[in-house]
Amino acid sequence: MFTAALRGLAAASLAFLPLTVPAPAHAVEMLPLAEAVIRLPVEDESRDGYERDAFRHWSNGDDLDDGCNTRGEVLLAEAVEAPTVGPRCRMSGGRWWSYYDQVWVTSASGLDIDHMVPLAESWDSGASAWTAQRREAYANDQGADASLVAVTARSNRAKADQDPAEWLPPAAEVHCRYVAEWVGTKLRWGLTADEAEVAALREVAAGCPEQTVTYEPAS
Repeated sequence: MFTAALRGLAAASLAFLPLTVPAPAHAVEMLPLAEAVIRLPVEDESRDGYERDAFRHWSNGDDLDDGCNTRGEVLLAEAVEAPTVGPRCRMSGGRWWSYYDQVWVTSASGLDIDHMVPLAESWDSGASAWTAQRREAYANDQGADASLVAVTARSNRAKADQDPAEWLPPAAEVHCRYVAEWVGTKLRWGLTADEAEVAALREVAAGCPEQTVTYEPAS
């Protein structure tokens, strides 16, 4: 009887303990490019109220001990030959491959860090409703290799804030990769696409039967 009473007390105590439910992990998705395009919600876009300053960048980066901001860390991560890094993240030497236009770059100052989906385009397709903190996270996203890309300043400025209906990299052989990374970034951040954009994405995807899209939803 004594043992039964103890069991009853234990059960009663457990009833008052808070249940800890682990948060669901964000699963990595991999699917064919054509199927990924279908997953994009199609909506009209609006640039009303857009200001570049709504997206704070560049932040201090992921490694607070390396002295580099997000831009510097992306340059270091994408260097084919590592540069020498001096005080305040000043870089000398090194070599980078700008995949948009298929050229080598041997000076960090000749590179821009491109937002795969430009800040203005992200605003048009959903980021206008985000908090300032989420927009900052988007603008400094190092959680996916495709989000931020080191490319020549020339190609980045030619792209500006255009979507694939208006601009694709000058190197035609990278269009499959570029569109896959564009779609993956939009899916990662839950962004929409307009009808002209989706039509352009489908056209490119039709010529890329082997191309896949890999993405992990942003937290």
